[in-house]
This record gives sequence, C-alpha cells and structure tokens, in this order.
Amino acid sequence: MKPASAGSRRHLPTSPFKPAPPPSPPEEFVLDDQVSHDQYGLGVVVEIAPDAAVLVDFRTRREWIRAPYTKLYKL
Repeated sequence: MKPASAGSRRHLPTSPFKPAPPPSPPEEFVLDDQVSHDQYGLGVVVEIAPDAAVLVDFRTRREWIRAPYTKLYKL
C-alpha cells in the first residue's frame, strides 16, 4: 500500500492542526528590474515571455528563468 502524499491530503474541520497556507502567487517582474539568482548571481531582466518566463542578463550569460521563480529575487 502506498502512503498518501502531503499534497493530496485534505484538512478536516475537527483537526487540531492548522491547514496549510495557500501558495503565494508568482512574483511579477518588469523590464530592467535588478534581480539576484542563487546560482547565477546578479542580473537585469531584459525580456518577459507571455508563458511566465523572464530572460535575465547576468553579464557573462543570458538565462531564461521560468515561474515560479524559486531562486530569483527582486532587488
């Protein structure tokens, strides 16, 4: 028998534990935003794609970063 994953469990009203908070919406970026990435370092947003991705110029390279932008932070 497989154990149930935490994501598929529902919160019971009689539970003594609080329900998990809803996920936060992805951060919004605009052109020329200065950003920091855990792996690539400091960069500038140079293009925004309609499918929730941003092109960031990190001086030595350009990288497409897709949502949910877990390692990308606005400065």
